[in-house]
Amino acid sequence: MSDVDLRSLRGAMEGFCASTLCTCDEEGLPNASMISQVHWVDEEHVALSYQFFNKTRRNLLATRQACVQLFDPATLAIYRLDLDYVETRTSGALFETMKAKLAGIASHHGLEKVFRLLGADVFRVVAMEQVQAPSARPACRDATLLSAVRACVDDFSRCQDLDDLADAVLDGVVRHLGVSHAILLMAECDGRLFALGSRGYAVSGIGAEILPGEGVIGVAACEGVPIRIGHMSTDYRYGAALGAAARSAGLVAEEPRGVPFPGLGTPHSQIAVPVSAGGRVLGVLFAESDEVMRFDHECEDALVLVAVQLGATMALLQEEDAEEAPAAPVPHVAEGSGVTVRHYSRDDSVFIGHDYLIKGVAGAILWRLLREHAATGRTDFTTRELRLDRSLKLPDHAENLDARLVLLRRRLEERGACLQLVKTGRGLFRLVCRSHITLEDAGEGEAAEVA
Repeated sequence: MSDVDLRSLRGAMEGFCASTLCTCDEEGLPNASMISQVHWVDEEHVALSYQFFNKTRRNLLATRQACVQLFDPATLAIYRLDLDYVETRTSGALFETMKAKLAGIASHHGLEKVFRLLGADVFRVVAMEQVQAPSARPACRDATLLSAVRACVDDFSRCQDLDDLADAVLDGVVRHLGVSHAILLMAECDGRLFALGSRGYAVSGIGAEILPGEGVIGVAACEGVPIRIGHMSTDYRYGAALGAAARSAGLVAEEPRGVPFPGLGTPHSQIAVPVSAGGRVLGVLFAESDEVMRFDHECEDALVLVAVQLGATMALLQEEDAEEAPAAPVPHVAEGSGVTVRHYSRDDSVFIGHDYLIKGVAGAILWRLLREHAATGRTDFTTRELRLDRSLKLPDHAENLDARLVLLRRRLEERGACLQLVKTGRGLFRLVCRSHITLEDAGEGEAAEVA
């Protein structure tokens, strides 16, 4: 090994320029091929994209040795790595990360139907050599990323609950890290994710869902690793085409009920970083840009640090159950005309009039609160009683309930609905009805009036 640090070569592994892979057969006859991707694994290993190189593949399996030449577009330096083959992975986090990156490279070069990853070949780096010295200086950043991460973390320390925290992380990545478009999503029990907030879009997209394994967000959540694409990829875009494909595969209802995902129409760079705590993926922090190669390894490192601290802070801010009983019912004076709230049991979707509001666990929570209010006149509730209500099918994680209450509050506020959820204390909240509400279970056709 030379004095060159393998980590410092990550900029040459972005796929901006193709690398040259050299192998020899058992007789020593060399063969050179252009390779799309060299991926940094750790301080001692890299992974190469296994696509379709038949001669290279035969040589590699015969000798288990190779060398690859890297070109750093920022400094114009050239490096050579001597490699020993370890294994080929055809699934898992490393494979999915390289698959997503290769899809972006293929789309950038118009080779979507040609570049398909068959496997991730893992190698141990046994030697490194600088073949050509740097002849250019890399561009300097306006501010160090470490300082930006520190500023984000400082913002987290002032948050009192998950509501504040969701705003702090989105505002932080925009203000401190210079990200123009960002979305925070929380994980459902079944692997789906829903948007809790966003920055940089014409509409917030609060409540928008991503299916398991869908795009960079779904893959990052499923594999628990960051997924980053430097070029626009049709394989990892969002929109009507993805929704149609999901419905045809039977993954979602034929008539979709939901909020459109607020992604860019033609993103050129995307990154999705899982937010975890205690070994569980709680959500995903997503950013995108219309610039090519907007997010490099250093940006990824910074967002990962932000996500790690976000997950830890979420765990600390879990709502505790209130000890005191809920407050006495508050007399309600209706301010508007009557409104019908409809509930569809198939997916717990809730409509106010004919307008979709929310679905899933958050929809089930709202329907439960409205039914209780209709039966008893109660307006004050606790998170404890919701957590103990088996009919809501909540997992045993406090932040799961907290996130859904935040989502429900934000959806009601965004829609300017006649219903509001107001936080009245730790583990306490109030249902406010500003109109006469009629509850209708669409499945049974029954209705009850809320005075």
